[in-house]
Amino acid sequence: MSSAAAAQGRMTLTRSSFVPSTKRVLRSRNAIKAPARRTRSGVAVKAEGDFERLNVVIVGAECAPFSKTGGLGDVVQSLPKALVRRGHRVMSVVPMYHHYDECHTPCARQKFNVMGTEVEVEYYHLSRDGVDIVFVNHPCFHEVGDQIYAGSTMDVTWRGALMSQAGIEAVWHVHCGGFPFGDENLIYVSNDWHTGLLPVYLKAFYQDHFKLGFARAVHIVHNIAHQGRAHPDEVWRLGLPDQHTGAFYLDDPQEGPCMNIMKAAINYATKVIAVSPGYAWELGTDEGGWGLAPTVRDDPAKVSGIVNGIDFHDWDPTHDRFLQSDGFQTYGLNLEGLWTGKQACKAALQRQLGLPERHDAVMIGFIGRLDEQKGIDLVLDSEEFLMNQDIQLVFLGSGRQDLKDRLYDMECRNRDKVRSWLGFSNEMAHRITAGCDILLMPSRFEPCGLNQLYAMHYGTVPVVHAVGGLRDTVRHFDGENDGTGWTFERATPDKLQWALGQAIYTYQSHRESFMQVALRASHQDLGWDHAAYLYEQKFYEAKYSH
Repeated sequence: MSSAAAAQGRMTLTRSSFVPSTKRVLRSRNAIKAPARRTRSGVAVKAEGDFERLNVVIVGAECAPFSKTGGLGDVVQSLPKALVRRGHRVMSVVPMYHHYDECHTPCARQKFNVMGTEVEVEYYHLSRDGVDIVFVNHPCFHEVGDQIYAGSTMDVTWRGALMSQAGIEAVWHVHCGGFPFGDENLIYVSNDWHTGLLPVYLKAFYQDHFKLGFARAVHIVHNIAHQGRAHPDEVWRLGLPDQHTGAFYLDDPQEGPCMNIMKAAINYATKVIAVSPGYAWELGTDEGGWGLAPTVRDDPAKVSGIVNGIDFHDWDPTHDRFLQSDGFQTYGLNLEGLWTGKQACKAALQRQLGLPERHDAVMIGFIGRLDEQKGIDLVLDSEEFLMNQDIQLVFLGSGRQDLKDRLYDMECRNRDKVRSWLGFSNEMAHRITAGCDILLMPSRFEPCGLNQLYAMHYGTVPVVHAVGGLRDTVRHFDGENDGTGWTFERATPDKLQWALGQAIYTYQSHRESFMQVALRASHQDLGWDHAAYLYEQKFYEAKYSH
């Protein structure tokens, strides 16, 4: 922590040192008319009524396009932009893993005591899409630039401790637009266990010393399976006073006692938000909580879920840059677009992958890691069923070697029906999403899931295991209702075959019904604007919590 924050017994009284009444705050200088915001089509929509502007600081280990390993990077990139469109002032604080061309000279330097080590960091500031992106520069981040979660649990913890303190104090040291954020109407947002120390440090290093007394911490759980577990004695390396160490202790019946950073983050955060309502519910179950279900159940009112959105700048079939060559074409989200443009993409994908060019074959895609979580083994175990259908099957992903070997063998046995792209290609992900008729997501657990959202927006019908965010976002079609895809309740090959068989049958025998499912899916509002509104409401709840 900085020397100023560590000073015992020193107290500076400012206007924000006193709690104003709710009524008075709502009529303060922070109460403004809600600004215009834009829908996915880019049309400005003016919100009505008074609006209280928040200063939001989002701290994460990754932020696309600068760094990304999964959905966390997308959220840290897209949620801030959507909050800015709603009129809030937003800062994203992320590590500087590489030198970025837009960042020329540091705008501030600051020293911190990180787990007993004195370090100095540089802050770099970049304004993009109305968001103040603040990079924290230190050699520890450059050392892991190509593998940002490299090292032991305590190595990642050290980097997270640095990010947490640098993120908290960025509101004082970084002049965004000529002046710093300051400490009024301040909401800190930490993400997963990597920055899970932020809510604890905010209390222990600042609020216990009469600093940032009315700031609130909100913690987002993207994947509770990763918790930052270490030996219980490692808690003393965090540099915390004794009274703040107990929240880290977890006596797991299966794995034994440990220090657990995610547990402390959930305990200390004012609000906890999972990345879908279904996942929020699963966190409180013994099966889905990964040892932290009792912690979640201790204060269930604190925990809620909000589904992630799509960034339509990158994912929209009407202007997708990957659909503008090699026979692919962009298309509109209407019946004509799905009949013509999408069929052109299907033919182009078949040509690119060397599959027979057949418009009547059902083209099914799988995009994801090759591991048991994503359910790829259920697909491989269904080979006999699949190869007896009039389909083509396309895989994109990387992962376990034994699963890659099985996938390669399946392709060799069925060259006229199966293709696999081992590795990751952003271009191929877009083209599979646009060219396939069905996207298969048999995940055993899925906190939110983005691929099913991309698929529905592109008119590609999802077939999913009904867990987490997949249950929240895909409505099962029973032949008569307003379904947007097909779901199955248990992660077994027979249940997958049942749901996929329904989808294939509907495509082949009731094409108009299938197209209506695709059309309904593509017409949903899957963007970030609605998600940002829900986050905004949780931030207000956090601000006025005691």
